[in-house]
Amino acid sequence: MPVITFREALRQAMDEEMARDDRVFLLGEEVAQYNGAYKVTQGLWEKYGDKRVVDTPITEEGFTGLGVGAAMVGLRPIVEWMTLNFALMAYDQVVSNAAKTRYMSGGQFKLPMVMRGPNGPAEYLAAQHSQALQSIFAHIPGLKVVSPSTPYDAKGLLKTSIRDDNPVIFLEGELMYAWKGEVPEEEYLIPLGKADVKREGSDVSLVSYGKPMRVTLEAAEKLEKEGINAEVIDLRSIKPLDEEAVYASVRKTHRCVIVEESWPFASVGSHLGWLISRNAFDYLDAPVEMVASEEVPMPYNHKLELAVQPQVPKIVAAAKKVLYLDN
Repeated sequence: MPVITFREALRQAMDEEMARDDRVFLLGEEVAQYNGAYKVTQGLWEKYGDKRVVDTPITEEGFTGLGVGAAMVGLRPIVEWMTLNFALMAYDQVVSNAAKTRYMSGGQFKLPMVMRGPNGPAEYLAAQHSQALQSIFAHIPGLKVVSPSTPYDAKGLLKTSIRDDNPVIFLEGELMYAWKGEVPEEEYLIPLGKADVKREGSDVSLVSYGKPMRVTLEAAEKLEKEGINAEVIDLRSIKPLDEEAVYASVRKTHRCVIVEESWPFASVGSHLGWLISRNAFDYLDAPVEMVASEEVPMPYNHKLELAVQPQVPKIVAAAKKVLYLDN
């Protein structure tokens, strides 16, 4: 299979869906002539023109609302937020309109739109541009929330999201755009709400999604060298959530560590920990542990920035704790 970058996988997904369905169009800041802030949309404006790839002013609330209206009248917009931090400016449109219109209209309106962009910390971006905001979107009924960790998953999940008749928040990562992986040339789709076992194991379940999957897999390799066989579950989709895949792993390993880069209070991980404790309690041999970002605004200093986020030593320590191997 060809090896391509995460950004190329996203571009292929949008290109294929725009070619397949002329109702699909892209809008956002600098997505057209500049080829996107992170070059995800490179070449699409030249191929599809001004009506299908639309540069917008720096007005997230405005162009997200435009996307909602376009979806209501039968188009299938892809709204690119330059960063999820800027999506906070559009949060009212997302929550009050995108998430609720289909329900409040009794199904008379569909909302087939994707809102995508980088989520979470990158490097040297400080507190206002390093927020992992998946929990505030996952909190809202009516939204689907997707967070791939590989180019293969990114392409298959984005194509599925574009075809969905509900609003989808599609979470990427600034540091992920250059990650490489195998992606088939033939068309494929990945269903939303289907987790993936990235690594089989028997001693402890490590559950994560999105960018932290890389350090989670690295932690599993380190644990393997110490004789601990960790299973790694990639949720891929936060809403809908593949609970059964997580429970199946916990039934096998009897221990679980959840890894995510958002703050721990009222997070996706804390909710998942409650679900595991409620629905797989009898299989647990230790309390569920969670490795999340520290509950502080992101520091600018790079050493402190790294210390705040989930890292391999933290995940290894949590795994040993649920195995009662910590000192």
